[in-house]
Amino acid sequence: MIATVGPIQIAGARVTTPSEREIALTRGFDAPARLVFRTLTEPELVKRWLYGPEGWSFAVCEIDLRVGGAYRYQWRGPDGSAMGLGGVYVEIARPSRIINTQRFDDPFDSGESRVTTVLAEQDGGTTLTMTVRYDSREARDGAIASNMAKGAAASFERLAALLASEVPRGEADEGA
Repeated sequence: MIATVGPIQIAGARVTTPSEREIALTRGFDAPARLVFRTLTEPELVKRWLYGPEGWSFAVCEIDLRVGGAYRYQWRGPDGSAMGLGGVYVEIARPSRIINTQRFDDPFDSGESRVTTVLAEQDGGTTLTMTVRYDSREARDGAIASNMAKGAAASFERLAALLASEVPRGEADEGA
């Protein structure tokens, strides 16, 4: 049986299953694409919104933002347990597109997935669409069953709050 989603709304994010191996999360932000891009790629900003499950803390945030560069995230649970993931950047088109691989340390899914993040700016706001392509339909269905979309939507809420109140809008982007 194929699990399907959507489209549904979770905390302002739209969640769909565009194919039998993909989950797409879409959310609008009241900020230009260059600022949204920064919050996705600068470790000091990522640490401020990409939290893990309730009660967990962000222990590691390493980003080598270049094609072939790696990233690594790790969270610590209240009981001392760890959850980590990492991958490699496949494509970077500032400030509109990032493609990267993703693999969890523990086998939550079937292995490596590919994440395509597209930022579309219009009238000063930006729509972020993050599409995760899994190795199999079963891996995608497992992600749906795990409430991954709910966690991503909660992170997007924190990202929206960061963009609304704390990211300096007058700074020039490095490397843009």
